[in-house]
Amino acid sequence: MTDERASRKMSAILSADVKDYSRLMSADEEGTVKDLNACREIIARCVDDHRGRVVDSPGDNVLAEFASTVEAVKCAVQIQKELKARNANLSEGKRMEFRIGVNLGDVIEEEGRIYGDGVNIAARLEGLADPAGICISGTAFDQVKGKLPLGYEFVGEQTVKNIPDPVRAYKVLMEERDAGKLIGVEKKAPTGRWLEVAAVIFFVVIGLIIYKFYVSKQAPSVKEALGEKASIAVLPFDNMSSDPDQEYFGDGISEDLITDLSKIPDLLVISRLSSFTYKGKSVKVQQIGEELGVRYLLEGSVRKANGDVRINAQLIDAATGHHLWAERYDGNTSDIFALQDKITRKIAASLAVKLTRQDQERLTQ
Repeated sequence: MTDERASRKMSAILSADVKDYSRLMSADEEGTVKDLNACREIIARCVDDHRGRVVDSPGDNVLAEFASTVEAVKCAVQIQKELKARNANLSEGKRMEFRIGVNLGDVIEEEGRIYGDGVNIAARLEGLADPAGICISGTAFDQVKGKLPLGYEFVGEQTVKNIPDPVRAYKVLMEERDAGKLIGVEKKAPTGRWLEVAAVIFFVVIGLIIYKFYVSKQAPSVKEALGEKASIAVLPFDNMSSDPDQEYFGDGISEDLITDLSKIPDLLVISRLSSFTYKGKSVKVQQIGEELGVRYLLEGSVRKANGDVRINAQLIDAATGHHLWAERYDGNTSDIFALQDKITRKIAASLAVKLTRQDQERLTQ
């Protein structure tokens, strides 16, 4: 493989193979080959329907490539549904069932073929799938969640052959009754309503940032600390649980804070792309403030278990590293609006801040 002929790109990879292929061949070679060719025709048509291409089909395997992860998963579902309909007319011993793996990853393309870990992971996920089932990687799940009428079950971080790092794996639930179901997965609600916990934090920051309009004489230390110009970076909230799915819960809180704080006029809010470069890194706050050009940092942590949530939030002066404000909040996600009201009252009391209805409406839009 030479550099002149090979190129790298991101692709959605679908890998499929036949369950018990050796047994089927042993029982009826000619019949199995005939059935395999019929199934390949179904798969090739489905791939074409979803703007993909069949890259290779060695033995009982089919490898396909897509520009869109959503289309790759939709194709996998269509394949399984059509094969299920075909198998319904056959005896159990004659049925040909495929297992499918889908991954989004970096691949090397040379003369129409694709290679690399992106392909290998798709093949390993295929082995984790149930017969007539689909298993997708965490990178693929991140792209399709909430976009298709499907359910998903997180099956953990899997150690797979020849891949150094564990791979997050999710089974796709294709039954209509499972649409929207997320087993072991933190479900993200629609924009403006999901992560209501983040709304709790809004008032922590807002009470400090809009000080020049609303801070009373009872809060001189906050007023003095904020100074003339307000600029802030919201750092990724730490996941204090061993559950990898909660990583997205904390990231979601940070992202929603960035989005909503950006709605405030005359407030400089650093973008997610810049703030998240510090995720998982041990860097002094003074260095972060200098590199991002901000005076204040908001950092925190999230712990969630059995419907209960605990959020720790701290507002930090990036110039000195001193904490200007810190608080811990405990509540239940099933009654998150009541928790929000409770926290709002606590913040208003501690800062002697009164938020107008217009301010609150702007932040919840």
